[in-house]
Amino acid sequence: MRKLTAILFALTVSTLAISQTKPLNTVKLGNRAADHLMVQLATNFWSGTADSVSNYIKGFNRSANIYLMYDKQFKSSPKLSAAVGIGVGTSNIYFNKMEAKIASVNSKLPFIRTDTGINFKKYKLATAYLEIPIELRFMAKPESPNKSIKGAIGVKVGTLVNAHTKGRILQNAAGTKLNSYTLKENSKTYFNTTRVAATARVGYGIFSLFGAYNITGIFKDGVTPDTKLVQIGFTISGL
Repeated sequence: MRKLTAILFALTVSTLAISQTKPLNTVKLGNRAADHLMVQLATNFWSGTADSVSNYIKGFNRSANIYLMYDKQFKSSPKLSAAVGIGVGTSNIYFNKMEAKIASVNSKLPFIRTDTGINFKKYKLATAYLEIPIELRFMAKPESPNKSIKGAIGVKVGTLVNAHTKGRILQNAAGTKLNSYTLKENSKTYFNTTRVAATARVGYGIFSLFGAYNITGIFKDGVTPDTKLVQIGFTISGL
């Protein structure tokens, strides 16, 4: 984590330093604010997981990310800017009649099928990371950010702050409700505590589509097949 933080810091400093070079073209930016919120609504996928697990993952796994960003325009190239921020990135994976026993003491993470007996109607595995995103941004009309085509590529580095599973509403194998019991388990034992992801987004005005692909695995080596998180979703951001 220390090495990643050092690389991230060096990249941020060098990128922002470039933006301070002598201007070649001047564009009026009006009241464009440097700091802004970036909110992302996403659906999540696991890449590389075993079929015995992926067959029990539901199709729509919603989550949200929120970051406070600081944007610095390149004076030598007004259509380009660099941004760095801090925030929270989350992920939810919803299972259909399967449980992930993250509080287990086994050497491998157990995924237990529950389709032939009592099971939870709703069951998810959720993670939350404190993250530092960096973006290199392009804006076709920097003087009118709310009326411009824009795009960005970047990377984000995060540290795991929470991992838990939550099951709600017990039912039998036929789907008949038994009671409203809720079970929640917290544990980071099986998880990589550092996350690095490549990011990209493209859009118009304050709206854009984004994608993020984990370079690091979700879980530690050996506890599951090498599983990567993929996020695709919708971004709301002023820049």
